[in-house]
Parts: sequence; C-alpha cells; structure tokens
Amino acid sequence: MPRNAIYTDLSGYYDLMCADIDYRAQSQGVQRLHRLFGNAGKTHLDLACGTGPHVRHLLDAGYQSSGLDINQPMLDLALIRCPEANFSVQDMCGFTLNQPVDLITCFLYSIHYSAGIERLQSCIASVHAALVTGGLFCFNAVDKRMIDNNSRVSHTAARADGLFSFSSGWHYSGVGEQQSLKLRVERTAADESHVWQDEHSMVAVSFSELIELLQPYFDVQVFEHDYETILPWEGASGNAIFVCVKRERAGGTIKTPATQG
Repeated sequence: MPRNAIYTDLSGYYDLMCADIDYRAQSQGVQRLHRLFGNAGKTHLDLACGTGPHVRHLLDAGYQSSGLDINQPMLDLALIRCPEANFSVQDMCGFTLNQPVDLITCFLYSIHYSAGIERLQSCIASVHAALVTGGLFCFNAVDKRMIDNNSRVSHTAARADGLFSFSSGWHYSGVGEQQSLKLRVERTAADESHVWQDEHSMVAVSFSELIELLQPYFDVQVFEHDYETILPWEGASGNAIFVCVKRERAGGTIKTPATQG
C-alpha cells in the first residue's frame, strides 16, 4: 500500500481512529504556549491537518485558522467541519503561503511524516519562511533513542456499520534516520472482519539532533508532553512538545547565536 494510502482509503473513519485524542486540550495548550512565547497575532496554519479538528478549535478561539494536508479526502471532510477555513493540498516539506502567519502547528507526531532528515530540513525551512518574525512553531515529536518497539496504543470504537479496533506503534531498528509507524485497523460487522494494515516510513531523530536542526531558524524550548501543564522537558521521557520562535533576520540572514552582538 502506498505511503499514507490508509488515510485516503479510510478517511471516513479517521475521526474514529483518533477518538481517544483530546483535541480540545491540545488546542488550548498550544494557545497558552502562544500567549507565553508568541506574538499577539491570530493567524494560524495547521500542518498535516487531517479532517480539521484542531483547526475547528482554533477557529472557535478567535484565530483565523487554515490547514494543509496531502490527502484531498481528508481536506474534503475538514471543509465540512470548518467551512470558514482555507485548506490546501500541499506537502508540508515544501509549502508556501500568500501571507505569513503568527502560529504554525503540527500535531499527532506528524512532523515525522517528513520521512528523512533532508525532507525534515525542508519542512523546517518552509515553516520558517511561512511565519512572521516572532511567530511560533509548535509540534510534538518522539525521540528515536527512547522508542519501545513492543509498545502499542489501542482503542475500540463503535459505529452503526460495525465495531472498529485501532492500534499503532513505533518501531526503530536502532540505527539510521528512519523509523516506522505500524497501523492496524479492524472492522467487525455481521460476524465478518476486515483488516487494514500499513507501515509508514517516518523520520527518526533524537531530540538533540532535532534541536540542532531547528536552532539556525528558531529559539527553541522543549516541554514535557502534557498539554494541561507547562513543564520543561527533563530528558527522561521520549515524547515532548517543541515550541520554536522565529528569529529576527539581520541583513537578509538568519541571526544565530554566533552572530548576535
């Protein structure tokens, strides 16, 4: 199955796949981080926005929110959920905007869909170009060094057309810049079961490597993966929230710590 095809084939079930995610808490957490570290602006872009639940919450909070994704069926559903928002089919590793925005988000570990370090660098550069000076880039990530290949997250949800079981888990070989996200979806109805399975190639980075990629463009803060409480990442957990403020530019170049007087 081609990369991300499961999301196209099952786009109508995507919200069920994510039924255990507290989109409201995540969106409110990012708003708090934006108030603390960002500017006072209200323009927002969500990368890999899927069916648009985060966009919906940001719109309801007063943001002028938009989204992009590479799957048109997902965006069709997002437009139904958020008819006042703008959505576009674009690759987050090479996108452009007509006007820069104040806040860019990338939830659900979607930054890893960059698949490789070179594409991740392109994603970071695209985000930097799409933000106003002082704008905020907020996303969550997993550290390749702390992945437990035997750990999986599962949940079950019921609909009129059947009972759905979803499971996902990370796998990292221990070397290289790629890890996998393994997905399994099973629908049971009328004593018959249908199973979809997919394995996505994802970029694998340690947090130290990720910070090194971000620092030429942003001032970087790393927090524990908790959208209810803002706590600095202590280095013990393999999940974290990254808060990145776009650096000012001097003479057409990025002002890095080495060049700041």
